[in-house]
Amino acid sequence: MEYTPRLKGEYKSRIVSTLTEEYSYKNIMQVPKLQKIVISKGVGAAVADKKLIDHALEELTKITGQKAIATMSKKDVATFKLRKGMPIGVKVTLRGVKMYEFLDRLVTASLPRVRDFGGIKATGFDGRGNYNLGITEQIIFPEIDIDKVNKIGGMDITFVTSAPTDKEAKSLLTELGLPFKKN
Repeated sequence: MEYTPRLKGEYKSRIVSTLTEEYSYKNIMQVPKLQKIVISKGVGAAVADKKLIDHALEELTKITGQKAIATMSKKDVATFKLRKGMPIGVKVTLRGVKMYEFLDRLVTASLPRVRDFGGIKATGFDGRGNYNLGITEQIIFPEIDIDKVNKIGGMDITFVTSAPTDKEAKSLLTELGLPFKKN
């Protein structure tokens, strides 16, 4: 028997029918789905210290369970002593099983560890059904050992959906368990 993540099974069994009723889709292929999750982290101080990129790569790989890659600068900026092609950040794109596993861990284990957590803002939608979430500290993830962190930094998480509108995307992400703030 093949392994299916909890959220993927829940999507197929419950969420598709819930969203079909809510938006009266004529075909289940119209129901929006989560396509990918992109986690990126800018490391601006890496211009001076190259080891910071290695630490960021290692942390993001631990958090996601997939090898992270370094992102390179696209142009020279003299005021920041930045040259074209220098590593200035790290990112990971998750799809399939790893995407659902990361989302499950984010919702059940990581977000509840945020201090004074009252939900995530619903203002991060881009108008095309994608949602951006900023996290200020990487230590909310249980995979990170707080004693081995050399610098606390944040990261951006982008949820890319196939939803045509922000309202449908919010409904999908709410059903998947993202705790949005109540207005």
